[in-house]
Amino acid sequence: MNGIPAQRSTSPSSLTQAGSRTAGTCPSCGSTRLTALAMTLTDGTPVRFSSCHECEHRTWVHDGGELEFTDVLARATKVKV
Repeated sequence: MNGIPAQRSTSPSSLTQAGSRTAGTCPSCGSTRLTALAMTLTDGTPVRFSSCHECEHRTWVHDGGELEFTDVLARATKVKV
């Protein structure tokens, strides 16, 4: 045994596969072709990230409100000590 865990033998699925996620619609163009996922920024802020496949609009939502990109960058920047 080499210490590497065995990988699951499931078929890959796409985040953009029709019906696989309830991502909503793009606030910019109204498209439903979105990739959406939950993530936690470096400072611990939980966000829902969405990226539109039609117009490339990206959003980060926290507590029901959209974060400004500069705020996302500030929260995702690792502080050097």
